[in-house]
Amino acid sequence: MECVFGLVGNGFAIVVADSSAVHSILVHKSNEDKIMVLDSHKLIAASGEPGDRVQFTEYIQKNVALYQFRNGIPLTTAAAANFTRGELATALRKNPYSVNILLAGYDKETGPELYYIDYIATLHKLEKGAFGYGSYFSLSMMDRHYHSGMSVEEAIDLVDKCIMEIRSRLVVAPPNFVIKIVDKDGAREYAWRESVKDTPVPSA
Repeated sequence: MECVFGLVGNGFAIVVADSSAVHSILVHKSNEDKIMVLDSHKLIAASGEPGDRVQFTEYIQKNVALYQFRNGIPLTTAAAANFTRGELATALRKNPYSVNILLAGYDKETGPELYYIDYIATLHKLEKGAFGYGSYFSLSMMDRHYHSGMSVEEAIDLVDKCIMEIRSRLVVAPPNFVIKIVDKDGAREYAWRESVKDTPVPSA
């Protein structure tokens, strides 16, 4: 029951993901960070099969870093999104990845951007987007309350509304969420919204 969503505000983009690692009827952990920092000004939030999600996002992260190392300049957010889409499209005919991605970034020239890339390599630039079962509720909340040019406080308030709606409406709702933001100051973790904490395993 994965939930990944994001939105663009006035000078920033926010991405949110649940932090549950689930297999079948088992919850393995509740603090899995599904949002990776691609570089200083890019975030990639992914949902899908755990192996594909981790392997593919790490592959993209290392290739973005390799491009910057070779050429001395970082990829723009649009270029990183198109590269990601191209890799998914290539894999689609060979060994497809079951992974859906929201890629957020900030460039000096274009400002904040959010890109939606699904498992069949569809690429769209959006102001708000979501994946997973939680998208049924988060998209409806964003349709009602989102407006362009939101402040950080307004955006976080909307994110909290989406999380509360998912928790109260989704039959097997994930308890914990991680929120990350990217703006002119870079990509960073903003907050966690936790209703369940993993209990530490006592040492033998």
